[in-house]
Amino acid sequence: MRGLFVTGTGTGVGKTVAAAALFLRYRDRAPGLRYWKPIQTGIEQDDDTATVAQLIGSDRVLDAGVRLPRPLSPHLAARIAGRAIDIDAIAAVPGPGQAPWIVEGAGGVLVPLNESALMVDLMMRLDLPVLVVAASGLGTINHTLLTIEALRARRLAVAGVLMVGSPNDENRAAIEAYGRVPVVGVLPPLDPLTPATLAAAASGLDPNGHLQACFS
Repeated sequence: MRGLFVTGTGTGVGKTVAAAALFLRYRDRAPGLRYWKPIQTGIEQDDDTATVAQLIGSDRVLDAGVRLPRPLSPHLAARIAGRAIDIDAIAAVPGPGQAPWIVEGAGGVLVPLNESALMVDLMMRLDLPVLVVAASGLGTINHTLLTIEALRARRLAVAGVLMVGSPNDENRAAIEAYGRVPVVGVLPPLDPLTPATLAAAASGLDPNGHLQACFS
């Protein structure tokens, strides 16, 4: 696979909106670009794949993989549903092809998927550069640096960090300096969140093109 794996410092930091924004930012520069969220829990409440499709105004989304009820950690949601999450089976879902991907994870890097595997094990299986989505406010430095450290300990390439929330120059500078990684932009709160407002915000992301190589 070619493309980018979008992870977060935790649940609720804005990965789905960030993934949609990155799709809008690079869709004209990465022919055939597609979005995929391999694992979703709480599907009866929130369908991130449908949200992205609506925000990007495109059918270039792959709605396949593990879909589980209850907004819980994947390992627990699967156990309650009487299922087991198989990383190899998930990795085989896209099949062969040359299209680049934006793949969105569920939760953070160390979220359990089954009795022995974590989300980072799926990331290693897909072997894509990783973009970390982080909140911009208080506490983000520690959460982000821990996430970067966990990724690098497993020899995964960290392509950058995308911050979500009100701009905070000090937090941004600290993450870049201590994490030795570019912050490719800040996605501000959008009210209302619409395809138009997201497209406008997305146009200013990654002005130096740090992520372009991921899709080439």
